[in-house]
Amino acid sequence: MATRQLLAELWGFVRDSTPERRRQRYGDADYDWEHRVNTTSAGVSWRERLLGVFHSPYQPTEAILFHEMLDALLEQTHADFRDFVFIDLGSGKGRALLMASDYPFRRILGVELLPELNQVAQENLGRYRSESQKCFSLESICANATDFSFPMDPTVLYLFNPFPESELRKVIARLDASLQAHPRTFYVLYHNPLLDHVVTESDAFNKIGGSHQYAVYEYRQRPTVNQRPL
Repeated sequence: MATRQLLAELWGFVRDSTPERRRQRYGDADYDWEHRVNTTSAGVSWRERLLGVFHSPYQPTEAILFHEMLDALLEQTHADFRDFVFIDLGSGKGRALLMASDYPFRRILGVELLPELNQVAQENLGRYRSESQKCFSLESICANATDFSFPMDPTVLYLFNPFPESELRKVIARLDASLQAHPRTFYVLYHNPLLDHVVTESDAFNKIGGSHQYAVYEYRQRPTVNQRPL
């Protein structure tokens, strides 16, 4: 079964390398044209796309859907984003980071495994300009998300189905441990939640909203060992 799946993924990689399919990947270029950045999947090298077969293929979030998700989170929670850090795990070329800057987050941080994509993200962050921009503290780092130490701030974590199940379980377990050690307000926005069960199986998170395209989770603080439930 694993060999069959690998062959299917590799066939998809070869198919998507044809000139016709490469042209199709320019379909979301309006955002790049408007902001003079490079965030589409069309310019991703064959090496990074092949690595995506074993992790998660790079694909930027559509701007309309991104704002729909953030606005839904605001409506659901009435959170004051000025107190929050926005984190994108598997941030690729940084489009979600740029779009998040339309909101007044305290800080915006991307974590990307592949150096080539992270380099492009840093270039995009340096060149991006928008009249709607409200956050100017943006950073993209090259790191493995399973080793990432979450900051102690209230956080909105964004995931665009960035990992296979085994890695997502590691990230959720690490995040759970961080939240138990330092309880804080924490929301997860999961775009294309194919592994929704991994998050909902954790006692740390409660699903509070979403649609067929995304899910919204809230950290559910649990009593500590020395704290008795009322």
